Amino acid sequence: MSQQSASHWDVFVLEYARAKDQPIASLINGTHDQGVMDTPFSFVFARSGDRNVLVDTGFMREGLGEEMSVRFGVPDWISPLRLLEELGVKPEDITDIFLSHAHFDHMGSVHKFPSARLYIQKRELLSWHEMLTLPKQFDYLTAIINPDDMRAMFTASIDHRVTLLDGDRENALPGLHARLGPGHTMGQQFIVLETARGPMVVAGDCIYSRVNLTGHNHDGCYVPLNNTVGSVYDQLMTMDRIKTAVDGDLDRVIILHDIDRWKNFELVKEIDGFRIVRAA
Repeated sequence: MSQQSASHWDVFVLEYARAKDQPIASLINGTHDQGVMDTPFSFVFARSGDRNVLVDTGFMREGLGEEMSVRFGVPDWISPLRLLEELGVKPEDITDIFLSHAHFDHMGSVHKFPSARLYIQKRELLSWHEMLTLPKQFDYLTAIINPDDMRAMFTASIDHRVTLLDGDRENALPGLHARLGPGHTMGQQFIVLETARGPMVVAGDCIYSRVNLTGHNHDGCYVPLNNTVGSVYDQLMTMDRIKTAVDGDLDRVIILHDIDRWKNFELVKEIDGFRIVRAA
């Protein structure tokens, strides 16, 4: 490992919302007979030296964010800012934010961090601009996009705080690697963090469950998502890249909508029923 990538990150997963009675088949292929689940929503806080980094931001229940939380059946919520405060972190302390993709539940608090530099794949941001220009009959494509989040990204761009990544970027920060992972969206990325446990992947929405990587019968056949605007081919290739990045050790994959609520990680605290866990 190079000196530049020798930084070890402390990594926390912060659960901030839960959808109620979401059909599993709306998320994972081949689960038509598996009923419903309460889907957790989370983001990641990582610290190394003087860098305080978020991978995704959660969303705020205000304006269109409140409307979308009702539309998508997400009644249980706690402010992402409140969770960060529990770790002694203020919004102005956040130095960098890596956005896995632009859906409202991943980018919906980005405007609350006015000092942070924002990293997103160029393909991700520009593809949504393109899709938002399409006629109304294409609205399915942008149903999970909050236009206010796109406006916030435009404002940050004017302030010269946005870095558009064009594919993989090793050591985007020391010991933090951005990897293009399309499929769920056109330009999603996942993040690899060098930690004391070894490389850990923050998977964004590249996967919703371990079954995406293990197969329904633990036969190793990748299982695609049903909630996607990209291709199945891209999804499965991205899943393979994630599995390779952790040498097959799925305990080093952070699933942001983990139905098991990160039971393989150390529980730090629980606030109003929402968990903060330490992954590394």
